[in-house]
Amino acid sequence: MKIAIELPTWLGDCVMATPAIDNIISIYPDAKITFLGSLVAIEAMKYHPQVDRIVVLDKSYLSLYKIAKELGVFDMFFSFRSSSRSKILKFWVSAQQKFQFSKYQYAHGHQVEKYNNFVNGSLQVENKPGLLKLHQQSSQLSKKPHHVLGINPGASYGSAKRWYPEKFAKVAESLSKHYDIVIFGGPGEMDMAWDIEQALIKAKVDNYQNLAGKTTIPELINHISKLSLFVTGDSGPMHVAAAFQVPTVAIFGPTKDKETSQWMNSKSQIVKQHLDCQPCMKRTCPLSHHRCMRLIKSSDVLKFVKTISRFKSA
Repeated sequence: MKIAIELPTWLGDCVMATPAIDNIISIYPDAKITFLGSLVAIEAMKYHPQVDRIVVLDKSYLSLYKIAKELGVFDMFFSFRSSSRSKILKFWVSAQQKFQFSKYQYAHGHQVEKYNNFVNGSLQVENKPGLLKLHQQSSQLSKKPHHVLGINPGASYGSAKRWYPEKFAKVAESLSKHYDIVIFGGPGEMDMAWDIEQALIKAKVDNYQNLAGKTTIPELINHISKLSLFVTGDSGPMHVAAAFQVPTVAIFGPTKDKETSQWMNSKSQIVKQHLDCQPCMKRTCPLSHHRCMRLIKSSDVLKFVKTISRFKSA
């Protein structure tokens, strides 16, 4: 059995698709899997034990056509994307059965449930989604260090999802006596991480690392898997933390926490306001006041930290 799977583009969506992918594998346990997708998605999934081949897709339609024709023939093709480009890929790929996710058909529930319902509907089964699951290279499975706090200020979706660097810094400073601190962020979030770092230096906190812009996706996953505590916005790294059951305080603003909160992490807490304008689902605040994030205080986050932290006096 040969199965091709086009992964969701973004890191968080890719992680949320892992229970649905496990659903496919539970039905075809001996299947050889070819993963197709963005570089981020492929880097996150390339150590899956049943991966036979990985292919990074780019935005060129000519390249997409060439890749589709060079892949060979599959028994099944699943696309977890609903874009027009993915529909074209589905048309070009040679497979006996082809299935494509539709964000309109699967519009309700948590994103994990949407993806899993897509697989259930395609294969005519009724399997429930399990835990998020990411696989690591065996060399990365080292001993977990003691008491490390991860701070993740970024969110790829847009500025509306981002809490403020100075508030993250206050949380980190307050917890620095109990935890070593690691600041995360992608290449586009290095300024925010730098602001946090400068605030920590000013507060004479020196037990920190700033890894923003310095990690590959597998390295990011490895670092997050070893955290004792994570404070983050609604982001891809938040879902990575859920895959490893890391105690997490997630800060939500314009997005729907019922759809994109951590899946099946009993050590997860959500901090958010309850404003009439929430959730707007906009990349930037349409009302220009950003109150959904601005009104959340560092003390609010610390209050939730205490409920999941071993240091109740933090």
